[in-house]
Amino acid sequence: MKRNLMKTVSEREAVLGTETSPKTNGSKAHASVTAIIPTLNEAGNLPYVLDTIPDWVEEVIVVDGRSSDDTERIARLLRPGVKVIHELTPGKGAALRAGVNAASGDYFIALDADGSMDGGHLDAFREAFENGAQYVKGSRFAVGGGSADITRLRRFGDKGICLLMLVLFGARFTDATYGYFGVRADCYDKIRLETNGFETEILFNIRAHRAGLVIAEVPCFEGQRLYGNSNLSALKDGMRIGLYVINERLRGHRGSAA
Repeated sequence: MKRNLMKTVSEREAVLGTETSPKTNGSKAHASVTAIIPTLNEAGNLPYVLDTIPDWVEEVIVVDGRSSDDTERIARLLRPGVKVIHELTPGKGAALRAGVNAASGDYFIALDADGSMDGGHLDAFREAFENGAQYVKGSRFAVGGGSADITRLRRFGDKGICLLMLVLFGARFTDATYGYFGVRADCYDKIRLETNGFETEILFNIRAHRAGLVIAEVPCFEGQRLYGNSNLSALKDGMRIGLYVINERLRGHRGSAA
């Protein structure tokens, strides 16, 4: 069943639509989208994930981190034309960088392979980009979003990280830790990242804000992981992410100024 998608935009909504999307030249033609999916032993979840990605998505990149199951075979079987990239450096951040380096679309959109994210939301992401956004963030806690998997501890931790980003950077997000996000290809160098772990997702938010990108949020519904176990530890990873946020404030942004 298709989930109801409603779009919320950040406080910079007033400037949306002031720029022409890549390759549109003001027309209604759509720019191209690359979906980037980091994987590690997700053979049981990929059939659902790939089935939810709309046919209009021109490029799907699966970045495989040394899976020992049939992740690659299933990806190639279910999505003809899929690009499978092998990344030996462990960590989601390393996988995202490998995916971006192999991408050719105008918009890069990252989503998880565990079945908790619905590819149907890509329509709302593309709409936000075409309305002028340069960085688009999925949110479980924006109006119209939700989660079947959030715990009290994780919700408390996410609120804490949102508050930390607001206090240290003035960045307003309703959801800091949800890893469904996208960036315009021609803006990626402004928020280029070098970290390898899950903290990359939060640093994307911070650097997009610090670079002055037009930011939009789209409400998303988070389902439960279908198969396997999560590699995240709410307490351990939450504390580590908090330290990365503080360190980002202390050392400043080193992205490209181009």
